[in-house]
Amino acid sequence: MEIRPLEREKMVFENGAYGQRLLPWAALNAPFEGAWVTVPAHGATGAHSHHEYELFIAVSGEAVIESGGERRPFRPGDLEFHKPGTEHRILNDGAEDFEMYAIWWDTDMSAKFAARHEELA
Repeated sequence: MEIRPLEREKMVFENGAYGQRLLPWAALNAPFEGAWVTVPAHGATGAHSHHEYELFIAVSGEAVIESGGERRPFRPGDLEFHKPGTEHRILNDGAEDFEMYAIWWDTDMSAKFAARHEELA
């Protein structure tokens, strides 16, 4: 068994949130990358877009996701998906931090995964 711990004291603040990349991880051959993200109370991430697909998994607290010109509540257990090039951000107007896990991937990551998989087989 291998566990990769979240090390809150090492989380880096950028684009309005604290984060720690937990993937890639040498023990896991995966076609995606990921990070734990904390948006502080009364904070917001900057609006941005990128070439990867992205999936957000809400874990604790409550926030609002703004994406594609819409705003929707985002609560624990909710999933939110962005296609490449979709501008998005998270707004936390609450008194508690909002925490989520973000996973992203693109065709390059998939190709590298497939090559590593063949090497390990």
